[in-house]
Amino acid sequence: MYSYTMAQWLFFFYFYCFFGWCFESTFVSLKKRSFVNRGFMRGPFLPLYGSGAIMMLVVSMPFQHNILLTYAAGCIGATVLEYITGVVMEGLFKVRYWDYSNQKFNFKGYICLTSTLAWGGLTILMTRIVHKPIEQLVWDIPHNILMTVVFILTIYIVADFTLSFKAAIDLRDILVKLEAAKEELERVQRRLDVIIAVSNEGREAKKQERGERVDELLSGIEERLTGLKEKIQSGVSVYPESMREEILDLWTKYKINLEKSSQLRNLIDIYKRRLIKGNPGMVSAKFKHALQEIKDVVYDRLKK
Repeated sequence: MYSYTMAQWLFFFYFYCFFGWCFESTFVSLKKRSFVNRGFMRGPFLPLYGSGAIMMLVVSMPFQHNILLTYAAGCIGATVLEYITGVVMEGLFKVRYWDYSNQKFNFKGYICLTSTLAWGGLTILMTRIVHKPIEQLVWDIPHNILMTVVFILTIYIVADFTLSFKAAIDLRDILVKLEAAKEELERVQRRLDVIIAVSNEGREAKKQERGERVDELLSGIEERLTGLKEKIQSGVSVYPESMREEILDLWTKYKINLEKSSQLRNLIDIYKRRLIKGNPGMVSAKFKHALQEIKDVVYDRLKK
């Protein structure tokens, strides 16, 4: 059984957060062929790995002398942790920072069989090989030095996590507002379809898919509204007065939501860009297109 002080437990947590960041960043960087500062936080720490490592140590305590039960405990414990973390993060931030939907035997994209089996193997590796020298290292560190290191790391990690959490919440709000602006533009477009169809000008209402990108949506609305507005201003329009007022009102709504979308894109600061760059596999079912537009903004700025 493990018998550690709170400071020692915290040191283990921070160490494995850092170890996990090294592993993930190296793997993803090699895959992308460029450096990727992986993870939710700005600094070199991945809390999921730290939490996973502590969980492995805790769940394996009763089975330290039985490798099969250690494996099973690691599979179950880590899978539960990964599922709960994924559900909570998506509920809070409206995006998934990892997604197993393309893997066989996955459950709602949060967990999958391959990951579960790997967690079991990692638990054995952790408890039988990796943790032993780390444990000895911690025991060899003088208590005062350990307390000082843990205190400094705690201040740093809490500050980093707070800023990263705020950035994730802000990113969520931008996604929600971008989607709301897109929905308003879609309503403008649908009303334009009706107006054009009713006018008997030989044009059929164009059906638009909800999955259309905002830039494509804007292009279609701009063209239609500009044509209608020019006809109204030139005095050759066949539209009655009430419909002319509605067209001008639609033009105003279009301009307002166009400006709103532009302003929201400009809110992507360094912390939000860090979240996007550090999590290239980030997805969102509900805000798929809004998230992709934000990603495009981030990567376009990187090219400049």
